[in-house]
Amino acid sequence: MLSKLESIEARYDELVVRLADPEVAADPGQYRKYAQAYADLQDMVLAYREYKQVTCELDEARQLLAGSSGEMADLAREEVHSLRERQADLHGRLRRMLLPKDPHDDSNVVLEIRAGTGGDEATLFAGEMFRMYSRYAESRGWKIDVTELHDSGAGGIKEVVAVIEGHGAYSRLKHESGVHRVQRVPQTEAGGRIHTSAVTVAVLPEAQEVEIAIADKDVRIDRYCSSGPGGQSVNTTYSAVRLTHFPTGLVVTCQDEKSQHKNREKAMRVLRSRLLDLKRQEQQDATARERRQQVGTGDRSEKIRTYNFPQNRVTDHRIGLTIHRLQPVLDGDLDQLLDPLVEHYQAELLSAQAAE
Repeated sequence: MLSKLESIEARYDELVVRLADPEVAADPGQYRKYAQAYADLQDMVLAYREYKQVTCELDEARQLLAGSSGEMADLAREEVHSLRERQADLHGRLRRMLLPKDPHDDSNVVLEIRAGTGGDEATLFAGEMFRMYSRYAESRGWKIDVTELHDSGAGGIKEVVAVIEGHGAYSRLKHESGVHRVQRVPQTEAGGRIHTSAVTVAVLPEAQEVEIAIADKDVRIDRYCSSGPGGQSVNTTYSAVRLTHFPTGLVVTCQDEKSQHKNREKAMRVLRSRLLDLKRQEQQDATARERRQQVGTGDRSEKIRTYNFPQNRVTDHRIGLTIHRLQPVLDGDLDQLLDPLVEHYQAELLSAQAAE
């Protein structure tokens, strides 16, 4: 591990020199490439340098302990203990940083939420789920852009598709795909019986055009009038767009914008991301079955989490985590769930890596 970190540090120092080169600074494209590479390595290199410093201080503290007695020895012993803990913490952090990175971790996200079993209660909870993710995106300074939205008569959401734009959005949300179950007493339930409903969530990395090329002949574009609330353009202009991808049968619609061009652009973003998801699933099925078992498939038929209102409880079934802070979670405080998930899957990867 240390030899690899030394190579990374040497590369980092090389990038510092490159960024200071006037010729590189004069070329925006080249400068951007080196600046991105520098930013990608910075946290790891700083942690490695801190690790080396702590290791040096630990050696000095051990030497002091070996030549001391009495009160001085007690102080040196405390210092050795403290430095050992810091060294172990940094060592674990560096091991996690060296894990193979998902190439889409820095990507934007296409978020799809659909009401499942449970009738009107499921659509109401789908609306609350969308609000939860929207609040979380806002707390991290990300932009959320709705592509497709179908309301229910009960005031909830049957289906919503949105693009979340923000650095690292996929790395934080990628484990949210699956079935989210809610248990509560509906307002319409006179007998006070607890009702169980389900909502499906899909989190896809937004695909770039260079990753997924879509031939014009493979897509039919239908244009039609928007429906629902929206002002004068509703039912008067053919601004809504429906894309049908012939090879896969995928259909994407968008009527969020008044401009047909903008709706088509949004729909294409979603279509590319769904095609990328299919491609990734095929690759996983063919070459990474063991890996898929370790980190989860993202299959939407899997029940991953339960939100129990009577007990003020949220349980993530994948890692056996239960917290009794339901309302803060629904208000967008998701890190208390996401951080343990990330740590769990990183630990699984480290175990798999050690076994190889």
